[in-house]
Amino acid sequence: MCGENGNMRHKSIELREVKRIIKIAVVLCTVFLCGPLGAQELLDYPLDTINGEEVYRYEVERSIGLYRIGLNFNVPQSEILRLNPQVKERGLHYGETIYLPTGRKVEKKKPTAKDIKDNLSSKVKETKPAVAGKDAEIIRTVVLNDTIVAKDFMAAADTLLSLLDSIASDSLALDSLNLSDSVVVDERPIVEFALLLPFESLQTKRSGNADRMLEFYQGVLLALHDLQNDSLRYRLRVYDTERSERRVAALCDSTELDSVQGIIGPVYPIQVDRMSSWCYVHDVPLLLPFSDDVYLKTHPTVLQFNSTDQQEADSLCAWIKAKDVHCVTVDAREADVSSSIRVLRRGLKQQGISSSILALRNLLSDSADYALSREKENLIILHSDRFQQVRILLPHLTRLQESGYRIRLLSQYSWQKENITLPQVYASIFTADTDREAYEAQWLKYFGSAHVSESPRYDLLGYDLLNALVDRINGKSESIGLQSTILWQQIDGGGYQNARLKVIEN
Repeated sequence: MCGENGNMRHKSIELREVKRIIKIAVVLCTVFLCGPLGAQELLDYPLDTINGEEVYRYEVERSIGLYRIGLNFNVPQSEILRLNPQVKERGLHYGETIYLPTGRKVEKKKPTAKDIKDNLSSKVKETKPAVAGKDAEIIRTVVLNDTIVAKDFMAAADTLLSLLDSIASDSLALDSLNLSDSVVVDERPIVEFALLLPFESLQTKRSGNADRMLEFYQGVLLALHDLQNDSLRYRLRVYDTERSERRVAALCDSTELDSVQGIIGPVYPIQVDRMSSWCYVHDVPLLLPFSDDVYLKTHPTVLQFNSTDQQEADSLCAWIKAKDVHCVTVDAREADVSSSIRVLRRGLKQQGISSSILALRNLLSDSADYALSREKENLIILHSDRFQQVRILLPHLTRLQESGYRIRLLSQYSWQKENITLPQVYASIFTADTDREAYEAQWLKYFGSAHVSESPRYDLLGYDLLNALVDRINGKSESIGLQSTILWQQIDGGGYQNARLKVIEN
């Protein structure tokens, strides 16, 4: 028996040795046929560079995990996690951009002073006059050899190039370069801002959201034009943050923003926390153009433009008390009730405002008389703030109105483009009713055609928010814009919330 066991162990050792030799042979064949490891043919994905390492930019597909991505790209999962530490913490998310190694190193060639001079000189000669005229300038800072900066999005997206060439003079901080004795150095103080938006400039396919960000950017440029004066000039740093938490983290870890006096953006919640922490440490105001779920008590430098559900509920409850309307809440499954509607219902209860409950099935069967008032106007509070989920109910409400009841619908600002014939009421931060004739003429002059997008307009939002940021830096709490009148109100010693919310009847 011992002899047999010895032979079995001997055969096992021989088998392992054969397997080892086969593995070595496979590697050698791969090197011989395909070239050295790391020099394999690149896949058809956008490329980027991180710390001298070439990587793929990959948008996570639906129902795919680390294991499948590793197989598809022939990389270990440990390498994916190394380049994307956020994945280890919170997992993969459909649609987000992650980085995958190509196995190639990139040797960066540091540009010489002559290279920079020649590059910028040629650009200055080719660009059109600045919007602000010869006595003022809009400076678009381009940072060389930095993958986190949207330095190439002008060239990467032809639409951006054609639209922005006519408004950004591309002076590119000539005062920092020793170009020639003929260059007149502008010594006026510089007010510097940063714009962090998802332009998706390096994506092979850009989304509609990227086009809205372009409009926002155009409005910011027009605001800079109007801000120019004889004593100051403005520098705008523009960064394409896409949907990447890593890009914002890299930006915070660099020295890129050390000289800025204010920041607008970023857009996505996964980016806001890191950016707001940086702004708190450096005491730089951070204006969030779209987020509405930031805990302002712990972010004292944050300026949040969007209203909260609680703000809207408080405004509507005050309007209901003043108008003495009869509230009718349409009952539905709790899972189908939008967050904003739940907050409003809770506000009605807390403030002692009586309301009757109308079952959804009764409204659909046109048997709603029991919940309505003949003496007062009936404010119908539906279960959702998404129009697509409640549009089927509108014909039934119209029939109630035709039968003699006074009906008013609790609407949303975004519903105003819909064909709703019922009287409505809604709370909105878009309240300003100002003359836009000069702005529209300016838009037509520099962008070549009239603006046709629906309200709220992203260009007007960019215009108003940059002016509001400047006003805030100058110590003003209120800013009257073209589309919004913004009033900053501090929340419990922390950050600032836009308190200018108006209830609108139509």
